[in-house]
Amino acid sequence: MIQRQETEILSDMAPEHSFTDSQLSAMDSAGHRLQSTQLASNGRWKRVLVLPDDARVDIEEPQDASRPTKLAIEATVVCAYRTLPRSKFPLLEILPAAAVEQNASTDITVADLWGALNVLHTLFHKQENIPIVFSRGVKNAPDLTSYLLISGLARRRHTLVGDTSSTREPELFLLRETFWQGAGTTTFHNRGWLRGHAAKLASAPFPYVQSFTRSPLVIAGHPLRPPKPRPGDVVYRKYVPSMGRMLEFTYLDLGADGDDEVSPHLATFHRWHNSDHVNRGWGERGPIEKHRQYIRDIMADPGVLPVMMSWDGELMGYAELVYIKENHVAPYVPGGAWDYDRGLHILVGEPKFRGLVRSKPWIAGIHHFLFMTDARTLRVIGEPKAKNYAVILLSETVGMNLETSLDLPYKRSVMTWLPRERFFKLDVLAFAQGEDGPSHVPLAKANL
Repeated sequence: MIQRQETEILSDMAPEHSFTDSQLSAMDSAGHRLQSTQLASNGRWKRVLVLPDDARVDIEEPQDASRPTKLAIEATVVCAYRTLPRSKFPLLEILPAAAVEQNASTDITVADLWGALNVLHTLFHKQENIPIVFSRGVKNAPDLTSYLLISGLARRRHTLVGDTSSTREPELFLLRETFWQGAGTTTFHNRGWLRGHAAKLASAPFPYVQSFTRSPLVIAGHPLRPPKPRPGDVVYRKYVPSMGRMLEFTYLDLGADGDDEVSPHLATFHRWHNSDHVNRGWGERGPIEKHRQYIRDIMADPGVLPVMMSWDGELMGYAELVYIKENHVAPYVPGGAWDYDRGLHILVGEPKFRGLVRSKPWIAGIHHFLFMTDARTLRVIGEPKAKNYAVILLSETVGMNLETSLDLPYKRSVMTWLPRERFFKLDVLAFAQGEDGPSHVPLAKANL
């Protein structure tokens, strides 16, 4: 693998017209988007988030606190919730749309319930557990309860061994930790953050088969790595309410296999690496032929996934997501690298997207993606330059700790670790509207 260093982060239609099914579908989707925009612009409604499948989610909070809050997906009320009396944490009652809308459904679909949970874990993100009950009006409540328990999205009250009383109670506890791990998404519906190729791989663990890597820098045995997406495939999408933008990771598209075409990804990669800011960190300034070959080498490496990062489709950065065991940093890992350890090399190429506030969502998103793609990944390891205080601080915002220091042939680094358990226990993924980042306080900042 080529050596690198991280860059510093800072109209009406006449009746006689006929349309194809795809045209009708497109018009229907456009109509839904118009309805959704009108709903969000209504003073009574508030946009909370946009789901990874682009479905807009809004809520209508009543002036009377005893009345339910309506929740709409693509301008259609799908359910409602209200707070029941409780001494400590509020108990939320989930109601069907029929409870607040005439001629509405008494069922809630699994996909819509997951969308509603996304709202709850955004608005009540500081709670590790959210107690809920389904109202008697939800006709498919048993099916929904089964979905929540089987997927791990919720649990019943803890009891002693032999005490089965909780199985007869309607109350469930939504778990923040499992929700953000992607529980209840793949195999249940297609609204999850992992998209396309990545979602398929996450639906079942890729089989374990021994493999190896031999290169000028590495000789290592490790598990066979899964095949990569098709160039240009979107692998991850997550809306960030605090920014009002959709974060997206796309597998890099080099374009046609020739030396004449310059794809948008290649052109942007080339421009970024010829900027002084990026070159200071990566040292890869040069002609476009150099960058084309660099990307070809990376794409041919089974242990590296190169992705372009964007906000609302606007390219802003690049990341190489690696498996540590076949990476040159593996010998420096105290106790040795594990089979599914992951690492990252990153850059933000567009100046307007630099800075800590803008960087927190994507650094959290990268770790979110790495942990969700394989449940066997138990930690993410970084090795930023020891003097790159901005990257170190950014790493700490998602819960990474400084494990040790190391001297690589081309830089002195610190090694940062992020255990899976810690990442999902911390409140680092909601980015609720009006808040600029995780509620987790980095240790370095706490010690100031």
